[in-house]
Amino acid sequence: MTADEARRVERVMRSLGISGVVAPADPEDPSGEWSVFDEADPGTRRDKTAEVLAAIAEHVPEHDTGSPRRGTMRGFVGLPPRDR
Repeated sequence: MTADEARRVERVMRSLGISGVVAPADPEDPSGEWSVFDEADPGTRRDKTAEVLAAIAEHVPEHDTGSPRRGTMRGFVGLPPRDR
């Protein structure tokens, strides 16, 4: 993931109480790929990107067109229900 994507992932992680450190995969190249690690120390950290992304995905509701709380969908824009 890019640095911008990493910042967004980190915000979601924090909001869901998921532990981990988002950092450049190569500590010497912050402009390169970023990953999620169990700790900050590059010498002992373990990559847990796939594990964290799966945990985040569990919190994303599946697309349910029959839900009464879901608004109308127009292309990629979701309009909230009128009662909100």
